[in-house]
Amino acid sequence: MNHRSLLASLLAMSLSTAALASGNSPAQSAQKPPLTIDKPSLHVGEITAFAELVGIGQKKLAFSDVLSPVEMDEILPEAARIAKESHVLLYREPDLIVTDLFPADVAKGKEVLLIYKGATLDEYKALKQDKAALVKAGKYTGKAREEIARRLGKLLSYPDSGIETLLKKDQLRE
Repeated sequence: MNHRSLLASLLAMSLSTAALASGNSPAQSAQKPPLTIDKPSLHVGEITAFAELVGIGQKKLAFSDVLSPVEMDEILPEAARIAKESHVLLYREPDLIVTDLFPADVAKGKEVLLIYKGATLDEYKALKQDKAALVKAGKYTGKAREEIARRLGKLLSYPDSGIETLLKKDQLRE
């Protein structure tokens, strides 16, 4: 855990302890206005968490939120700083692979940052090429189609049970 994560954890514990010690009832706490976080900060926070997971080897590949090109331009400098700090790499993907793991239109007209280390980007690109070859040959169906989705799930370090759950969801497919 890096110093920033440790400090954030300690701060969260301190705030929780302070809230409990204040004796505020749940009704009193419910009267407070909801916390508002601007979208760029939220996206940068998510990238920070994913960069740490990839950096320590818990995930092989992570996707940022899908963002418009303008939103991506806005957060990219900070994302690059975080990536450097976490010893991971970023790839700005304007054409995210579409599989049966996610709704077909999840990234339509949007961009995603791929967060990775080593040769993972090559694996991702090979997966996209394999899918394109199957589509071109008219063989992107059945088990072949499912295998592409499973390979993406494995790249994202999803457990088999999580991949199964996503494949069974009733969602728009390509």
